[in-house]
Amino acid sequence: MRRPLLPTALALTVLALPSLGGCAGGDAEPREAGVDVVAAPATTEQAPSEAEDAPDYDPKADAAGDIAAALKAAKKDGRPVLVDFGADWCLDCRVLGARFEEPGPSALLAGYHVVKVDVGEFDNNLEVAERYVDLGTSGIPALAVLDATSGRVKVATNQGEFANARGMSAAQVEEFLKRWA
Repeated sequence: MRRPLLPTALALTVLALPSLGGCAGGDAEPREAGVDVVAAPATTEQAPSEAEDAPDYDPKADAAGDIAAALKAAKKDGRPVLVDFGADWCLDCRVLGARFEEPGPSALLAGYHVVKVDVGEFDNNLEVAERYVDLGTSGIPALAVLDATSGRVKVATNQGEFANARGMSAAQVEEFLKRWA
């Protein structure tokens, strides 16, 4: 008996879609110069459901003011500022937020002033984002670490290092944060 190909092809397409990764605007492959990042093997972790509980990106927040306040605090205590550009609709942004809540990354983030900036559908806070990252190549989520003293960008994920956050483990996120500390 011959099976129709269309249902099989549709099923394979649906299964392949999540692996395409990224939330528009950048490469799907996480990478950093000189560092090979391998996607975490499939596990029974519940990243997407965890991600639903992650803090939201507030489209009404004063992004420039929040960054300025974080930089002022950074000058006092010497902790750098980590700016997280993303949006609530972006699965990778929500998964990265959930990863940030896990013990390893959470402990490292305590050494930063973290500011979440909503970029909407690439139509919100773009004037703020362009000071720190290139959303055209990074996609979202995009991160920038700002020096505590000068406020200058120490590192930014302009090559889409987190554009496939849904495929990254907490240990991989932690490794990036360790490099930047």
